[in-house]
Amino acid sequence: MWATDEINAKYHTAKCSLSDVDWIMETKDKLFLVEYKNAKVQGAKKPEAFKPKDEKVLNKVAKKFYDSLHYLTLLGKEKPKEYVYILEYPYGDSSSRKMVRNRLKGKLPFTLQENIGKGKRLIEKVEVLSIAEWNANDQYGKFPIRPCE
Repeated sequence: MWATDEINAKYHTAKCSLSDVDWIMETKDKLFLVEYKNAKVQGAKKPEAFKPKDEKVLNKVAKKFYDSLHYLTLLGKEKPKEYVYILEYPYGDSSSRKMVRNRLKGKLPFTLQENIGKGKRLIEKVEVLSIAEWNANDQYGKFPIRPCE
């Protein structure tokens, strides 16, 4: 697993703006791009003001995938990629996270891949999970996480 501070520093040096994912995990077979948002953290100011289904929020989350993808491409990282958005917010449940996932999926290059249909895939899968769902997952749970405080 590696943090994306290095990505940010290199983009800044090149005078390019960057909105990258929070961390990237690399296994023998895959790359996992992970974005983490916790509006339920203790002491959060107005956590109810966070609207994960809002168009602007979803666009920012999608941009983080694309910007990170550019960096990985420049590094020659060609493994299949999954994007996981770990999302905790007041009144969030599995149904609302599925809705966020479906809307986010429409902003990622799945349709582009289907329409072109040749070459390598840019993304294999997108998930929107709670911390508990992440930790319970057979694949992601190998890298357990806990809420940032």
